[in-house]
Amino acid sequence: MKQALLILTLTLGLGSPHAQAQKDSDEMSKLIDNEFKFAATQYKLLAKNTPENLTPQSWKAELGKIDARDIQWWCSGFFSGSLWYIYEQTKDTEILKEAEKALKTIEPNQTYTDNHDLGFMMYCSFGNAYRITGKPEYKDIIFRSAESLATRYRPSIKSIQSWNKNKYFNCPVIIDNMMNLEMLTWVSNEGGDPKYKKISIEHANTTLKNHFRPDFSSYHIIDYDLEKNTILRKATWQGAADCSAWSRGQAWALYGYTMMYRFTKDKKYLKQADGIAKFILNHPNLPEDMIPFWDFDAPMIPYAKRDASAGAIIASALLELNRYTNSTTDKQKYLHAAKTMIKSLASDNYKSKEGENGGFLLMHSTGALALNSEIDVPLIYADYYYLEALARYKNWFL
Repeated sequence: MKQALLILTLTLGLGSPHAQAQKDSDEMSKLIDNEFKFAATQYKLLAKNTPENLTPQSWKAELGKIDARDIQWWCSGFFSGSLWYIYEQTKDTEILKEAEKALKTIEPNQTYTDNHDLGFMMYCSFGNAYRITGKPEYKDIIFRSAESLATRYRPSIKSIQSWNKNKYFNCPVIIDNMMNLEMLTWVSNEGGDPKYKKISIEHANTTLKNHFRPDFSSYHIIDYDLEKNTILRKATWQGAADCSAWSRGQAWALYGYTMMYRFTKDKKYLKQADGIAKFILNHPNLPEDMIPFWDFDAPMIPYAKRDASAGAIIASALLELNRYTNSTTDKQKYLHAAKTMIKSLASDNYKSKEGENGGFLLMHSTGALALNSEIDVPLIYADYYYLEALARYKNWFL
């Protein structure tokens, strides 16, 4: 009898690796579709809660209102970008209307030169809009934004200056800046000035040389002397210490070098991305659910605050890195880790309840604990990279 059941089971394919893979695929497909439906509902609420001509950053639960910022805040493009991801998956016309409205709000940023984050602001928003609609006016705005961002390039250090000189730093370049290279490189590839891609490559090479430790972890800030082309100090602004591995900084680094490999196929960028991924995934302080503490060297681990935004960024980056690495073992490891992160973020441990959290999707992000700012709150960029990870998983692995 047992032998007959075994034969029947094998005949039907039940319990086979193929059947299990199909089951996993079906579960992820259902999860992703449900998350985008949930996102559409939440973001209609978020749009309603957000004051005119401002962009949502977080939710002030104690006040019952949105923490909204002006359009020159570095995160101003993530709301529109998230709406475009949601529209792409749901075709909800109300979401489309909000996405277009959010674009109009931040459009003046295309000529803004006082911020290194034009990529976040204008490519995550108008870049997604152009990819989905093909409207030439969106492409024109991205081109002008790249021109504005390029004004912050400093030839003496072959880098884009992140923040203006201030009482703390002379010429700070932060690891986050890797993310803004995507817009510059894309514009050159789309017929814009080739110098933008050259700037991106030079910035990536300088960062590769100066930002990283032997274990592939990254400093947050390198402060330069522009005249002497020397490093004044290696420091942090948002991490636990100058020598620590601030989690979101490691996420920016992983995503940035994976993206630069996409554009250049330069193997040193792929090697760097692989090294950063292994630093993150093999770190003894990475929790079982793979959503990092706010700093890999944070005090009070395992009681330290988590950073869902770092988890979302890492998940999205690992999905892309999976496509480039030649190692079958690494492919499996990166995909498994990204899937674990997505499932964790989609669980009740991190996901808002419908109608709550001001309309944001995720809870438990940490903006700058060292500055006592945005601790254990929703953050707009956590939602953005979570939606991107969901879309990437659906497009590439289902």
